[in-house]
Amino acid sequence: MLTAEIHTNKGVMKINFFENDAPIAVDNFTKLAKKGFYDGVTFHRVIPDFVIQGGDPTGTGAGGPGYQINCELDGDNQYHDRGVLSMAHAGRNTGGSQFFICHSRNNTSHLDRNHTCFGKVVDGFEVIDQIREGDVMEKVIVVE
Repeated sequence: MLTAEIHTNKGVMKINFFENDAPIAVDNFTKLAKKGFYDGVTFHRVIPDFVIQGGDPTGTGAGGPGYQINCELDGDNQYHDRGVLSMAHAGRNTGGSQFFICHSRNNTSHLDRNHTCFGKVVDGFEVIDQIREGDVMEKVIVVE
């Protein structure tokens, strides 16, 4: 099973990926992480009881890797529960490097089958709640 660790100054979030349900998004995220793309990038958007969002190298919410990937919305794990990683986008099939992690299920059900869920935090849930806008991903490590 492919996993990752997102290291922040607030702690480490350990991730299990949904390789069978979202292979394009998992491959995209892990390739970027292995290249160091996310190292030093901020969480530029934090909305309490909703999501923490990062992956924009400009920190503005408008940046990305210079390409777009298709959404994958038909898998079994396409539900935005607490700790789920999902692709941010500006419309269907416009994802790239930005992703978000859900605080809870309270305000996220409308995202189901609209944004690709590609993994879930399995350890470090307390870190999700401690992240604030501007906090940095010190490094993202993919574990194979």
